[in-house]
Amino acid sequence: MYSVYILFSGELKRYYTGQTASVDRRLNQHQSGSGKYTSRAGDWQIVFTCDFKTREEAMKLEKAIKSRGAKRFLSDTGNDVG
Repeated sequence: MYSVYILFSGELKRYYTGQTASVDRRLNQHQSGSGKYTSRAGDWQIVFTCDFKTREEAMKLEKAIKSRGAKRFLSDTGNDVG
């Protein structure tokens, strides 16, 4: 199973969108500063997840969110944080 996730940093007031087979593992990586973009903050919180059977399906939603913008996507779904 693969998941699309959106993280939010209150410190940066920014969103990050990704896809993975393990959301918990990826969140730990983001929190520990191992990602280029997410290393700028340590307060990332999961604000959205959606599970898929295949990575291809997850990548389609990830691309759609990134092209639309995470904040706009969340606003459209009623999940806006920042």
